Amino acid sequence: MAVKSIGRYVRVSPRKARLVIDMIRGRYVQEALDILRDSPKAVAKTIEKLVRVGIANAENTQDVSDVDTLYIKEAYVDQGPTMKRFRPRAMGRATRIRKRTSHITVILDEKP
Repeated sequence: MAVKSIGRYVRVSPRKARLVIDMIRGRYVQEALDILRDSPKAVAKTIEKLVRVGIANAENTQDVSDVDTLYIKEAYVDQGPTMKRFRPRAMGRATRIRKRTSHITVILDEKP
């Protein structure tokens, strides 16, 4: 009875997002929300929204009576498409700027 929430094309590099995801994987939902609320990382706000979406999905589609029994079963970050931009440099050259995106997936489940 797993519930999934996915954030696609999030404008943060996967490497930075994985730092935050690793802190909440396997924890109860309320504990994860507390960690995300206190995290100084900017992507923590986006991940917190994803966890809240998962909670709402569980309440509305799976008829979960007690939200406190939910925990983060899986959480992972995949790399999305990279936007390529160019910045002018000295002597007529240009360097590539890579603006990376992420696909963030959070799967919630009930602990017995």
